[in-house]
Order: sequence, then C-alpha cells, then structure tokens
Amino acid sequence: MFEQLQAAPPDKILALIGKFKDDPRSDKIDLGPGIYKDQNGETPVMEAVREAEQRLFQSQTSKAYVGSYGDEGFNSAICSLIFGGALDTSRVRAIQTPGGTGALRLLADTLKMANPSAKIWLSDPTWPNHVPIAKAAGLEVASYPYFDPATSGLRFDAMMETLKTCGPNDIVMLHGCCHNPTGANPSFDQWKEIAALANARGFLPFVDFAYHGFGDGLEEDAAAVRLLLEQVPEMVLASSCSKNFGIYRERTGAAVIIGPNAERADVVLSQMASVARGNYSMPPDHGAAVVRIILEDPTLRNTWENELDTVRNRMLSLRVALADTLRSKTGTDTFDFVAHHRGMFSRMPVTDEQIDRLQSEFGIYMVGGGRFNVAGLRDSVIEPFADALVAVRG
Repeated sequence: MFEQLQAAPPDKILALIGKFKDDPRSDKIDLGPGIYKDQNGETPVMEAVREAEQRLFQSQTSKAYVGSYGDEGFNSAICSLIFGGALDTSRVRAIQTPGGTGALRLLADTLKMANPSAKIWLSDPTWPNHVPIAKAAGLEVASYPYFDPATSGLRFDAMMETLKTCGPNDIVMLHGCCHNPTGANPSFDQWKEIAALANARGFLPFVDFAYHGFGDGLEEDAAAVRLLLEQVPEMVLASSCSKNFGIYRERTGAAVIIGPNAERADVVLSQMASVARGNYSMPPDHGAAVVRIILEDPTLRNTWENELDTVRNRMLSLRVALADTLRSKTGTDTFDFVAHHRGMFSRMPVTDEQIDRLQSEFGIYMVGGGRFNVAGLRDSVIEPFADALVAVRG
C-alpha cells in the first residue's frame, strides 16, 4: 500500500525550530515561528485565560460532544467581537473550528462545493499554508501583486489592476489586519476601494483574520472587516483565537460566513456543518469554552483586553526601538518601515544567502524571504540583531 509514497519535504519552519533548539550558542535569537514571547522569551498563559480555565474546571459536568457547530455561545461571542454590536449581523453565521487553519480549510471546502470552478487569488506573498489548504480543497490558485520589496510597502495599484480582472467565479483572500508575512497593510481608504471593487466585479472576499488585536487595537483592527460587512453582499472569514488569547495549542477558531440574506446564510451554514461532520466531526471544546467565559464576563473581558493591550504595545515598542537603532547604525531610513508595519511580522530586505549568514555567524534564525517575528525580540537583543543585519548586508 505505501511503497509508492515518497518522503514529504520537511516543513521549513519546523526544521528551523529544530536547528535553533540544537544550536548550543547562549546568545542565539529565534525570530522564526509565529508565537508571541514575552521579555523573558516565554509564551505566557494570560491571567484571564487561567481564571476562565479554573471556572470551567469547577463548573463543567460533562465531556460529551459539543456537536458539529461547536459551542454556540462561543460562536455568538466571536461574531460580536469581530463585527461589533452596532452592525446588522442578521446574515452572519459561524461554526467553531479546530483553529484558524481548520476554519480556512472548512471554508475552502464549502466554497469548492458551492462553485466547483472557483479560483482563489492569494496575495504575493502570503502565509505559505494558504496554498496547500486551497489546493487540498480543489480550488484553482492564482496570485495578485501585494508587497514591494524595494519599498517594503504595498503594490496597491498593481494589486487593484489584477483584481479588476476578477469576477463572480473568483475568491480573493485578504488579510484582515497584520499581513503575514510582511506586516504591511492597506489603509482604511484603500480598504474602501477594495470593497467597492468587490461589489463592482462580484468577486467574493475571503478574509483571514488571525491577528485581531495585534495591530492597532480590537476596534481598529476590525474596521476593515466591518466595512466589508456593510458593503459587500457575501463574504467568508476565518477567525483564530491562537494569538489574541494566547491559546495556540487549544486549536480554537471560527469559520464565519456572510450571506446575501439570513435565509441563504442558514443554507450555507447547514452545508458547512455537513462538511465539518465529514472532516473532523466535532471541534474540541476546551479553548472555545475558555474564550466564551472570558467574553461573556465583563470583568474577565476587561482583564483580557488589558493583557492584549500589553502584548500589542510591547510589539509596537520593539518595532520602534529596532527601527530607531537601525536608522542610527545605517544613517538611512531604509528600515523605518519596521515601525510603520503592524502585527507579529515584518519582512527584512535580506537575501537567502544573508539569512544563512545570520544563522551561521550570529545565531539569528529567521525563515526564508526575510520574514521575522517581532515578538521574538527582547530589548537586550535589538542592538546585536541590528549589528548582525548591518554586517551581512555589507
């Protein structure tokens, strides 16, 4: 049965984790995996999460299945968090999923069922896992221009020119905030142009919303998706709680669909539940129950929001400190983009050869293409990181 299989190529990020772990140098710096780390290099459990888990432990009386839709209270709370209380969400439906990745796959499978000839357009570059997820669902994959390495900014005009060729059979993947891997995001005015183009051309926005609260704040980061809810007739969105609640291993997410009306949204929801049933059957409960407890309790929610503010502000301060240090050491504004980008990642203007040198000569680990995890920095390593960058770039 298995004789024809060849070994799969190693996952580059997982391989990088292994190389970093095996590196004996005490001053090594891990800027690869997309996991938040505090000043001590740890990924802490939020106090709000810890308290919610204690409440769950004390109150839970059963480990029975939660059903294909998952925790309905979680689904409702996540939609309220994303879209806010002031918007009409009568045509919004959600299913709890095993993480944001599970939401992406569930939505991709559902869209393939809805339109077998659909093509999905991904930004260039995008999160590497978007491609295999889309292909595994059977969707045709194409890319649109997005990031300009020369300016470390958007190729917005080129992006829009490409999207003008899209139509009703096309799906356009958009990062709702904190673009992965570049950290470069459209302005709100540019989002208005994207929404208007979606209406004019009829393509379906597919929003990956993995970093809600990691950019400029919960309300600010949700502005684009709320605009789309108001402006477009149909949309899908994959939400993740891994980053903003710090519950990576609990695999907690939601697949959200916005239909043209409530009746059609119900139909899509039923089909999405059927796809889930044939895939993983039921989602895990623990992480979703914890998030629900936090969002439904005003005191816990306030604690969580304050903790999330601390995480976000730390990343922003690291961005500013790194940009200032590189400006001082290079005498140029080449790296000022780091302070202007948002989220966990930015993309350094370095070649693969220079990335290899950073690793071999300085013990600095980042993935190919120059993506680095801002949250992997600490105040004490900003200057050594800047010195190494200047050295390898000549």
